[in-house]
Amino acid sequence: MAENALTETPQERLRELGNARIWKLLLKYSLPAVVGTVVMAVYNIIDSIVIGHAIDDPNVVSGIAVTFPVMNLGTALGMLIGAGAATRVSIVMGQDNKRLAEVILGNSVQLTIIIGITYISLFAIFITPILKIFGASANSLPYAREFMLWILPGMVLMNLTFSYNNIMRATGYPGRAMYTNLIGAGLNMILAPLFLFGFKWGIKGAAIATDLSMLVTSFFVMSHFFKKDTTLHFVKGTFKLDWKVIKAILYIGMSPFLINVAGSAINAIVNNSLLRYGGDDAIASVVVFNRFVTIFVMIVIGICQGMQPILGYNYGSGKHDRLFSTLRLAIVCGVCVTSIGSLIGAFNPRVIAMAFMQDEAQINCAVNCLRITTITFWMVGFQIVGTNFFQSLGMAGRAVFLSLTRQIIFMIPMLFILPPKLGLDGVWACYPVCDLAAAIVTAGMLIVQIKKIRNNKLQLVV
Repeated sequence: MAENALTETPQERLRELGNARIWKLLLKYSLPAVVGTVVMAVYNIIDSIVIGHAIDDPNVVSGIAVTFPVMNLGTALGMLIGAGAATRVSIVMGQDNKRLAEVILGNSVQLTIIIGITYISLFAIFITPILKIFGASANSLPYAREFMLWILPGMVLMNLTFSYNNIMRATGYPGRAMYTNLIGAGLNMILAPLFLFGFKWGIKGAAIATDLSMLVTSFFVMSHFFKKDTTLHFVKGTFKLDWKVIKAILYIGMSPFLINVAGSAINAIVNNSLLRYGGDDAIASVVVFNRFVTIFVMIVIGICQGMQPILGYNYGSGKHDRLFSTLRLAIVCGVCVTSIGSLIGAFNPRVIAMAFMQDEAQINCAVNCLRITTITFWMVGFQIVGTNFFQSLGMAGRAVFLSLTRQIIFMIPMLFILPPKLGLDGVWACYPVCDLAAAIVTAGMLIVQIKKIRNNKLQLVV
C-alpha cells in the first residue's frame, strides 16, 4: 500500500479515482485508513486497560469515563476543519481546480490553530464545572481533572494530525496516512505502560504519553505538505484567510462536528442518568461499552475515510455509476463489521469487562450493559456509511440531520422515557432503540437522494 512518488505521478493518483475498479480502490484507500483508525482506537483502549490495572482504585475508571465527552468536544472542533477541508479538496481536485485546493490547505492551518488555542484555554479555566456537568462525582472528579489538565496541551496537536491526515488521504496518499497513525499509536503504547507502571506517574502518565505521541505524529503529517513533489503542498500566498473558503470548509465539516458535540451532550445526560440509577459503577461501565464498540466504529470510519475521496472525486466528475457502486460496497463492509461487534458483545461480555476492570461489582454492571446495548449495534455500520455518503458529496445539511437523528431526535426523548420506567436497564435500552430508528431514517433518505441523482435532479455542490 505504500506510495512511491517515483513510479506514480500526482496526476495518476487522481485519475485512478475515476477509472480503477471500485473494489480495488476501496481496498487501497480503506485498508490503510482502517489500520490507522483501529490502531488509534487500540492505543486508547490500552490506555484505559493500563489505567484500570495500574491504579488500584475503582473510581479511576469512572474518572476516565467522564473525560470522554470533554475530549470529544475538542475532537469535534478538529473534525470541523479536518473533515470539511478533506471533502472540499476531493471535490475541487475532481473539478481539476488545484489552486483552490491549495488555498483550502493553507487556510486550514490557521483555522485549526486558532480554534485549538481558544477551546484549550476555555477548558483549562472551566475544567472543574465542565467535568461536573458531564457526570463527575466527588469520588471520580480528582482523577478526571488531573487527566484533563495534563492532556489539554496535546489536543491542538491532535487536531492538526486529524485534519491533515484526512487531507493526505484525500490527495492520494492512504498508505502514508496510515503510517501517521501507526507512529503515534506505537509510541503511545510504549510510553503509557512505562509512565504508569515504570515511573509510577499515575493517571497523568497516560496523558503525557498521549501528548508526546501527538507531538511526533503532528510533525510527521505536517512535514508531508512541505514536500514539493506531493500531489498537494503548501504554497506561498495561500495562508491568508479567505471567508468564502472558510465558509465552505465549515459548512461541510459541520456534520462530523455536530455528531461529536451531540455525542458529548448525550454523554452528559447519560452519565447523570447512570449516576442517578447506578452510581459510579454504572458510569465505569460506559468505559467498557465505549472502548469496545469504538473498535468496530473506527473500522467503519476507516472504510468511510477510504470511500470519501472516491465519492468526492467521482461526484465532482459526474460519474454517478461509480458513486453508487462505491456506496453499495461500503455499506456491505460496514454492516459486516458492526454485526461482528454485535455478536461478540452479546456472547462474550464478561471477558470484555474483565479486560478493563478489577472490581467485581463494576464487572457485573458492565456485562449487563454490553448485553443490552449491542442488540442492534449491527445496524450502526449502515447508519455511519449513509451519513458519510452525504458528507462526502458536500451535502452538509442532510449529513447534519442524519448525525442528529440518533443523538438528539431519538436519544434525548428515550433517556427521559425509559429510565424512569426501567431504571438502569432503561438507560442501556436507549441505545438499541435509537440505533434502529436512526437506521430506518438513513435508509429513507438514501433512497430519495439516489433517485434524485439518477434522474439528474441534484445540483453539484461547489
